[in-house]
Amino acid sequence: MIRRELEEIGLSFLDVICCGFGAIILLLMIVKVVEPIVLEDPDINLEGVVTQKRESLNEIQGQTRELTRQLTDEERQLARELSELARVESELSDILSRFEATRDESERQIEAQSQFARTKQELSEEMERLLGLDFTRTTNTIGGITVDSEYIIFVIDTSGSMFSYAWPLVQRKVSETLRIYPRVKGIQVMNDMGDYMFSQYAGQWIPDSDAIRRGIVERMRNWNVFSNSSPVEGIERAINAFYAEDKKISIYVFGDDFQGTSVERVVDRVDRMNRVDETGARRVRIHAVGFPVVIGTAGGTRFASLMRELTYRNNGTFVALPSFE
Repeated sequence: MIRRELEEIGLSFLDVICCGFGAIILLLMIVKVVEPIVLEDPDINLEGVVTQKRESLNEIQGQTRELTRQLTDEERQLARELSELARVESELSDILSRFEATRDESERQIEAQSQFARTKQELSEEMERLLGLDFTRTTNTIGGITVDSEYIIFVIDTSGSMFSYAWPLVQRKVSETLRIYPRVKGIQVMNDMGDYMFSQYAGQWIPDSDAIRRGIVERMRNWNVFSNSSPVEGIERAINAFYAEDKKISIYVFGDDFQGTSVERVVDRVDRMNRVDETGARRVRIHAVGFPVVIGTAGGTRFASLMRELTYRNNGTFVALPSFE
């Protein structure tokens, strides 16, 4: 029994020894196959780093020289643009100086024309005083009319008699009247009922221009609106809407007939509306042109009487056209 136990122990020891030798062999095989890993290179290639830094520096210096060159070019361009701007400003100043001189000359010419017109009007009034109110001029054009107003209003009879028989002459007289005013601050056109030719300008002045004047003449060709053959409504509406103490206004009444019953009543109403200023003159002049459509009728006679009195009381002139020529 003792011998058998010793044999079993001997075999187990040999097994252990064999396993240990096998493990050592495996460790040797693993160490030979796998190379050692270097965690950090102790030697740094300083020459390569210096070369890289030098190249970066050269690149930065090159970029700096390029930016400096661009900046210099832009400064030169800016200097050229400033020089061009100074030249343009000099030319503009010269143009403005010439414009001011031309405007001053134009204003002197306009003032001279206005003075000539006033002198002509004073001469016409003196002729009327010497020759009498019934003096008839040798021409049928509008003459002897004061042209010192800054604003003008046309009150035109658009009744059937005027439109059918006198309309070409009415258009011509409107054009002639506009021509005696080289330029005004405002224009307005309404019919004898007080209806505006251009409704978009109702109650306000139409700015004067060549285009506006052409538009008025063009619109006159077919402007045939209702009328009661009485200028009173148009005159009163014109004064009520546009009377101003700081404006010189002339109303031009074109018509042939007055269907009212009292000239005196109309004159008195207009006197109250068209008040006298501090100099004793009225702010609105009333001129009238009578067209020979209903000559010899009661309406034609009343129109002439009304217009003669209104123009006399309101510093205006009444012109009665004897024919359609």
